[in-house]
Amino acid sequence: MGRAYQNRKESMAKTSDANAKVYSKFSREIYVCAKAGGADPDANLALRSLLDRAKKAQVPAHVIKNALDKSQGAGGEDFAVARYEGYGPGGCMVIVDCLTDNPNRTFGDVRLCFTKTDSKIGTQGTVMHMFDHAAILVFDGDDEDTILEVLMDADVDVTDIESEDGKISVFTPHTEYFKAKQAIQDAVEGVNFEVDEIQFIPQTTTAIGADDLPNFEKFIAMLDELDDVQNVFHNAEI
Repeated sequence: MGRAYQNRKESMAKTSDANAKVYSKFSREIYVCAKAGGADPDANLALRSLLDRAKKAQVPAHVIKNALDKSQGAGGEDFAVARYEGYGPGGCMVIVDCLTDNPNRTFGDVRLCFTKTDSKIGTQGTVMHMFDHAAILVFDGDDEDTILEVLMDADVDVTDIESEDGKISVFTPHTEYFKAKQAIQDAVEGVNFEVDEIQFIPQTTTAIGADDLPNFEKFIAMLDELDDVQNVFHNAEI
C-alpha cells in the first residue's frame, strides 16, 4: 500500500489549494470537533491532531481561535457529517466527505457535480469497499524495523510500513491512528510528521483517458467550489 499511496499522492484530490478555502474548511472542522469533544486539545485527541494539521497548513492563529471560541458558545451551527459515493468521469470511483448544516442542500449540490459531468452518484457502500480507510504517518527515518517493533510493543495493528528516501511511512487502520501516533512520538524524540492524516486509499486505480480528462477536471473543480465539501478521494490515474 505504501508505495502505491506515494505514487498516487499527486492525483488524489484533496480540496482545496486556495488559502481561503483551506481556512474555511479547517475552521468548520475545528468547530465541529471542539463542539463534540471539548476545546481542550489535551483532553480531545482528535482536536489536538486537527490543530497540528491546521498549523502545518499555515491556518492563521486567529482563525483557529475563532473556531474554538465559537464552539464553546451557546447554540451555534449544527453541522453533520455527510459522505457521498459514486462513479466519476471515466468510471473512476469517488468518495466525497462533507460537513453540512443542511443535508438536503448539500446532497443536491454534490449530485449536480455528478450529473453535470456524466458521472453517477450512488448509494452508501457503492464504492467504499474498494478503499482502505487508513491512518498514514510519514516522518524522517530509515530504521523501519525498530519502528515496527515499537508499534508492535504498543499493540498497534500495522497494515504496512516502509522506508524510502529517508522517510518512514506507517499505515494502520484508521481506528489505530491515535495509538500509533502516540507510540511513535514516545519512541522518536521531536518527531515531525510530514503526513499525519486519515484517508481513503484506493485498492485499485482507474486510468482516465484524454476524452474523459476535461470532464474529470471539471468534476473536481465543481466539488472544490462547494463550501460543504471537506475532502474528495478517488482512484483516478491521470
